[in-house]
Amino acid sequence: MRIDFLITELNVGGAEKALTELAIGMQQREHEVRVISIGSQPPQGRRRLADRLADQGIEVAFGGFDHFRGLWSATRWLTEHLRSDPPEICQTFLYHANCLGALAAKRAGVETVVGGLRVAQRNRVRLLIEKRAVRRMCHVTCVSDQVRTFALKHLSADPHKYSVIPNGVDVATYRDAVAVDWSQIGWPSDSRVALFVGRLHPQKGIELIQQAFDRLFPRGSGRRLVLVGDGPLRESLCVWAESVGSDRVQILPWQNQIEQYIKAARLLVLPSHYEGMPNVVLEAMAAGRPVVCSRVEGSRELLGNETAAGGASQRSDRQGFSPGDANEMAQRIEAFFADDSLGESIGIANQRHVETEFSNRKMIERYQSLYQSLLSD
Repeated sequence: MRIDFLITELNVGGAEKALTELAIGMQQREHEVRVISIGSQPPQGRRRLADRLADQGIEVAFGGFDHFRGLWSATRWLTEHLRSDPPEICQTFLYHANCLGALAAKRAGVETVVGGLRVAQRNRVRLLIEKRAVRRMCHVTCVSDQVRTFALKHLSADPHKYSVIPNGVDVATYRDAVAVDWSQIGWPSDSRVALFVGRLHPQKGIELIQQAFDRLFPRGSGRRLVLVGDGPLRESLCVWAESVGSDRVQILPWQNQIEQYIKAARLLVLPSHYEGMPNVVLEAMAAGRPVVCSRVEGSRELLGNETAAGGASQRSDRQGFSPGDANEMAQRIEAFFADDSLGESIGIANQRHVETEFSNRKMIERYQSLYQSLLSD
């Protein structure tokens, strides 16, 4: 098969990681693969995914369109790119790639276009635009059951047009990572750290951590909080962190090797208001760490069904909380700080679950099967 993978940008994020692993996996299965990024090349120091694709000999094209004002130019560029060397399958990832890619593929005469829905974002204007894009697609992959349910409700398409293919993760990378020494950021090596990793954006619900901060990280307890990421809330969060004190909280920029921070942390915290399937939760589970995250789209599937019997129920009850509930979140975090054996047992169960259900190999096989089915039809 000749496959083009089209994405909004190639900075390191959950969707971008999934696309990179998928492109490499499909090439290793002897398919012809090309990656197209609407945006510019990532800046120096954040080219991890682009460099990995290049090291595997995969062609990567960057359009350099990073702003809304370049919408029509980006569409023309995509159309010309697809028309010059038409793929059999065009797989799009993320909102802008879905919308521009579906239009450009139609103009270029590419018949088999597969969309990729990654989040359940309730924005009326975005939904109206994406609804038009979905009509031009022959199939749409959703990253979780909840995202598929959301799409069926808001994008009004044939249920048979949607399938669910979860993200995958390279378990060994996180399982075998060497933990960072917290003395590198000026803390005692044995600090008990809760870790947040993600975009510093209102979506992520960081205000819930702030609300419960003094309760969870009292002075002299040895408990500390690290926030890793960049985004529009960074400046205000830095002001807050300075008022709290660097002995209890630090905000670090995006890290090229986040696995060493995950491995060193006591637990991961992700209080998002909405998601699709958060890669950082998968990564923490692969590292054998407990997580405390809101039961939003995707996260519920990673944690398991709270009504299920046995281990899945325990993992959900201990790690999940109702979106927006700072008190319930604090209870979950407090339990892991108070009981090391609980964190260890849940972490082991998390790792086993990811190895069984969410490996990169399984994700790649699911996409390959879908593409072959679409082409045969």
